[in-house]
Formats: sequence, structure tokens, C-alpha cells
Amino acid sequence: MLSGVIIAWNEEKNLSTAIKSLFGLVDEVVVVVDEASTDKTYQVAKDLKCRVFKHTHTGIVEPMRNFAISKAKGDWILLLDADEEIPNDLSQKIKKIMEAPKADFYKIPRKNIIFGKWIVSDHWWPDYVFRLFKKDALKWDRAIHSLPFTRGEGIELEENPDLAIIHHNYSSMSEYLEKIDRYTDHLKETVKSKGYNFKLSDLVAKPFDEFVNQFFARHGYKDGVHGLILSLLQSFAEMVVYLKVWEDEGQNEIKINPHDLDGEISAKSKEFRWWSYQMKIDKGNLVQKMWFKIARKIWV
Repeated sequence: MLSGVIIAWNEEKNLSTAIKSLFGLVDEVVVVVDEASTDKTYQVAKDLKCRVFKHTHTGIVEPMRNFAISKAKGDWILLLDADEEIPNDLSQKIKKIMEAPKADFYKIPRKNIIFGKWIVSDHWWPDYVFRLFKKDALKWDRAIHSLPFTRGEGIELEENPDLAIIHHNYSSMSEYLEKIDRYTDHLKETVKSKGYNFKLSDLVAKPFDEFVNQFFARHGYKDGVHGLILSLLQSFAEMVVYLKVWEDEGQNEIKINPHDLDGEISAKSKEFRWWSYQMKIDKGNLVQKMWFKIARKIWV
């Protein structure tokens, strides 16, 4: 028996799409609704004949997943977020897998649709997620964005857009900023748990490193203006984490030493130029690649 499991919090606009994408594929749909929901999420699930449960508010899905899975009757679970859906080709693939499973859990690629565009840079594609598994094969930690503890053998489905979960991720700037505020509350606790103490230089270094990682190292530039915007937003989110740590430490006054900041900014500027050349090398033809490599050695 295959159970579809969905966790939802104020997902009235998305939930019906997620649920209907499971029809004809699973034997039951279990929806766990966060008690902080203020829209018609609960009623949408009820109207579509799902088994519906409520859970205390956590702000993130990870603490709710083990509870939701425990409510399923099936010995196999197909787990979805409320803003995801299973396209038909993937549905047919899962049906074939379930006829004779060859693993205890399956990782499925996911297409992230952000601000109306499928984002294909390395951070966002193929974005493998644990979604199809035996009921006792996975268990989630309570930490935000944590990977599950696994038992048994796993298989990754092929990196094929037609066999990917569709994730209707951030649709507006307002939605992104709301999630930044919520997620950074949890991320700051992770940072603090490691014994971190706020450093002024991190307001330069941490956001810069995140931008370089997203835009250059993970090839965010391949997504054009969408990639640039996402890289800047991810960088901003990183800065907010450390600002919230500073806030928790009492918003202490810290004297600024211009020489320290000059050194930090100078070092990061050099790193930026190095990555800028790397982008040109990646995008150039053979002659351009050779020229940019020489230029980088001279000027960086």
C-alpha cells in the first residue's frame, strides 16, 4: 500500500494541485495541517476526501514529517510538500517502481519554479529530495533543511526533467522575504549552537561568500537576471542570520576599525575578480578561455 503524505501551512492556493496530482497513484492521501494555518487549508484537504490531522505550529516542516508519516497506513510513503506536484510521467514511473521495488528509498529530482522560471543552476537543479520510501526507512531530524537518517539501500532516479517533482517555489518577493524572516530565526539558532560569537567582519564576509557561491561557483549566472536576483536574495538572507545573532547578543555597540574593513573588502574584491574571470572562461570559446586564464594570472 502506498500512502501520499503532505504537510501544509496556509497552503490553500497550492494544496489542491498537490493532492490531485496523487490521485490514481496512491491508495490514500494523508494531510497534516499546521495549527497556525489561518486560511482554508484544512477544509481544502477535507473536501478532497483526505485523511486530515493537525499539528502544533513549528514554523518549518522537518519536525512535522515523522508525525505525518506515522499517520499513514501504507508500508510505502510518497512525501510531498504542499507546493509540489507529481507530473504524469513521474506518476507512471513511480507505478512501475512500486510493482517491484529494488531499493528501500528513492531520491527524486525536483524542478524549482521561482519567480515564474525553472531555475537550472547547480543549487536548484537537479535538487534531489527523499520522497519515495518504505515507512521505516527514513526518519527526519528536527533541524531546518536537515537530511533524513536512512536505513537500507537507496536509488536516485535519472536526472530527467520529465521525471521530476514540480516545486512551485517562491512566486513573489513578498513570499521570499516572509520565508527569509521565518527561516533565519531557525538558522541563527544553528549558528549559535556551534558557539559562534558575532564579528563585524562577518557582515561583509558571510553575504559575499554566499553570493559568490550561488552566482559563480554554482553557476547562477546561467539563469540570467533570475539567477542574479536569487543570488542577491540568498546573500541577503545570510546577512540577516548574523544580524539576528547580533540582536540576540544585545545589539552591542562595536567600534569600526576602517583598516580591518579595508582589508576584508580588499580581499573579497580580489576573490570577486577571480570568479568573474572564471565565469568568462566557462562561457568563452577555446581562444577566449586561454586569454582569460592568462589575464587572470596577471591581474588577480
